[in-house]
Amino acid sequence: MPRLFSQFLDAASEFLARRKGLLPIVGILLVIFNGVLQFIPGSGAIVETNIFLHLGVIIAVLGIMLAWAL
Repeated sequence: MPRLFSQFLDAASEFLARRKGLLPIVGILLVIFNGVLQFIPGSGAIVETNIFLHLGVIIAVLGIMLAWAL
């Protein structure tokens, strides 16, 4: 199991090293998607918790940190 996780991390870091802006863009798109959901009636718990907003900010910050490190 640890070996599989290590291989996954190696593959992910190689993938993201070539695409440094991918995670911040995904994060920004999630934040925009959350803003659009605010205007759709009946969105329910997803809008109340702002889950896409929080995920978008976390992914964008992690993407910036990874891009800086790689």
